[in-house]
Amino acid sequence: MNRPLRVAALASGRGSNLAALIAARDAGRLPVEFTLVGSDKKQAGALAIAEAAGIPTVALSPKDYATRAAFDAALFDRVADSGADLLVLAGYMRIVDAAVVAAWAGRAINVHPSLLPKYRGLHTHRRCLEAGDTEHGASVHFVTAELDGGPVIAQARIPVHPGDSEDDLAGQLLVEEHKLLPAAVGAIASGRLRWQGGPMFDGRPLTHPLTLANLL
Repeated sequence: MNRPLRVAALASGRGSNLAALIAARDAGRLPVEFTLVGSDKKQAGALAIAEAAGIPTVALSPKDYATRAAFDAALFDRVADSGADLLVLAGYMRIVDAAVVAAWAGRAINVHPSLLPKYRGLHTHRRCLEAGDTEHGASVHFVTAELDGGPVIAQARIPVHPGDSEDDLAGQLLVEEHKLLPAAVGAIASGRLRWQGGPMFDGRPLTHPLTLANLL
């Protein structure tokens, strides 16, 4: 590719992972061009972060559409119209219609706060603590119709200490997410990580999750 990778992002919340991506780009570590940041919440902090960085934004309300599928199609059409090569779900909190996801096979990734396949869905820190785990982590994975079920690209791990709360784990893990997600996007931008019927890394099928060290 003779141009930067064109990246769009969707986010529902404050946008800390989006901010990490923008910071990596601004520091020269991430050769990408952001085409759009979209949200299902007009007050999402991610939109303000994008606007401050000069990135186009769009916010659509699910209430304005008759079905979930119609909303998903409308939002993802905006992403397609932006010319994005890659879609990053960076704290996007909606389950996306399977048919809409299928059109982005191999071109959409998500960051999730657990060591997948453990703890798909919500409340991952609570579930980790309730299970008595001694280790927690974050995963970046390709998006498929199965909730948090696509092939895992990379993972970061943190220890769980006695007395840790959900907030403790969330704060510690965000630090790792903010390194892992830009590194994964960077591997796609450089061509090291590709989708060819499945994830390929450095020309070989990806058989187990990468670490941050593998990606750098």
